Amino acid sequence: MKTNKDDLLITHLFDAPPEPVFEAWTNPEQLQHWYAPDGCTIEFKSIEVKVGGKFHSVVHDPVHGACWITGTYQEVTAPEKLVFTMELCNEQGIPVSATDAGKTQNWPPAILTTVTFEPVGKQTKLTLHQTVAEAEAKKTGAYQSWFSMFDRLSTQLSAGK
Repeated sequence: MKTNKDDLLITHLFDAPPEPVFEAWTNPEQLQHWYAPDGCTIEFKSIEVKVGGKFHSVVHDPVHGACWITGTYQEVTAPEKLVFTMELCNEQGIPVSATDAGKTQNWPPAILTTVTFEPVGKQTKLTLHQTVAEAEAKKTGAYQSWFSMFDRLSTQLSAGK
């Protein structure tokens, strides 16, 4: 997948060291508490966080319905970096077009997501890069959703979950 200067790039500072932040991205029990837009929930049909491992998840949205995604972990370097694909699919894990998944025609059917975890004193600077145009992510609400998810993750980390 190609990347370009218009890709989505977000940084966020967490009040926790990299290890628990990385753990929150790789532990399904923790992911289910924060990794979905406001008002939505996420469920993992399967998840295996290792190089070559796959996941199959669904975000339940009370307004837009179910959004199924599959992906493959391309890099898992604890606690520094995660790289994984995200591909729109159906409940059986078969890839579908963006419009069939309820997205706009400009939404890519597959996205590469890179997350880095950089220690800054006792905090972690997380950088999220996705191969989707930032303008498209803002138009669909995906961009804004990351901030609400990061807020929930911050709360979860401060509670020590």
